[in-house]
Amino acid sequence: MNRLFSRKVGYALVLLLASALACKKYLPQERNTVGGDSQFTIDLYEPYLGRTTYFTNNFFKGSTTYPADFKIMNVRRVTGEPAPELTEAFPVKVWKKAYDGTETSLAEIEAKRVTEYHSILEMSPHTGNLTFWSAGKSSFIRSQPDSGYLFDVELTNSGGRRFFRNLKVKPLRESPTIPSNLNIYTGQPVRENFGISVISNVVGAKDDRRFLGSGDVDVYIRKSEPSLGNSITFRFLDTLFNALNPALFDETDWEHLVHGFNMQKTDSYVKYDVAFPVPLANTPTRYTTTNGATAAVRFKYSRIGFGGARIASEFGLNFAIFEPGDWEIIFAFKTDVPKTTDDL
Repeated sequence: MNRLFSRKVGYALVLLLASALACKKYLPQERNTVGGDSQFTIDLYEPYLGRTTYFTNNFFKGSTTYPADFKIMNVRRVTGEPAPELTEAFPVKVWKKAYDGTETSLAEIEAKRVTEYHSILEMSPHTGNLTFWSAGKSSFIRSQPDSGYLFDVELTNSGGRRFFRNLKVKPLRESPTIPSNLNIYTGQPVRENFGISVISNVVGAKDDRRFLGSGDVDVYIRKSEPSLGNSITFRFLDTLFNALNPALFDETDWEHLVHGFNMQKTDSYVKYDVAFPVPLANTPTRYTTTNGATAAVRFKYSRIGFGGARIASEFGLNFAIFEPGDWEIIFAFKTDVPKTTDDL
């Protein structure tokens, strides 16, 4: 009886296993798809020439199955002519190791990046992210107010393909610094100087009852021509355009003011050798604003005020420089100079 029961159970298990295998064999397999709801969230790209610009998260995946491949096609001027200036390869610097701001020499920085050849307009083959490389210049690339360029994108996976047509690129003319004094359409200067980014608890030497504000300081950013190297020099001027000694701002962290090296500190300027662009990457470091978008320099000092209280003062600039060369940043105090001495 037990032997007969065991045999029946064995037959039942075999039947169940066979049934399960048959079901598994004939279940429909999930297929890759290119979704009709997938789309580019940016269809007009306006990069500045002369600087590398990354456009990320510019594609909505929707129901498209990944992995998928993206390919730029039919790059052309708005007039319909081919645009080889955007598709031919140019030398650009590419990070092979992450820049983090702790590098202790120019050699260490340069060891982290290499020169590669890339098309000015380039799309990541697996994400759709777009890169517009810094090698692009208005000398050979059309910039606004020109209508610019059009391109198409082919999206494929094992389930099919889809085309996204007539995406637009309208580059803006080079603006080698932030802030900039150039008209983005003509490239001509529209002003000579900029406002200061930060000024706090700075009183005048002639009138120490008045705090100096942004309207009391002009900032100039200038490139030396010809430039013989890659450097940034900081200068400070009084109301008669005479040099102020940087030593007046004696609580400045001169060693870490910018990510520069071989500091030269004199009674009229402070100079650093640097690698460009400044900042080197859109990465927050001790040398940048909190989002890493620009460099941030702060000049600091303190003095004993009335009543014996110590007053901490500072001023500074948030800026970026994209074009290599020897640059000067000048702070011109046009109404009064900072009072840096103690009250007696």
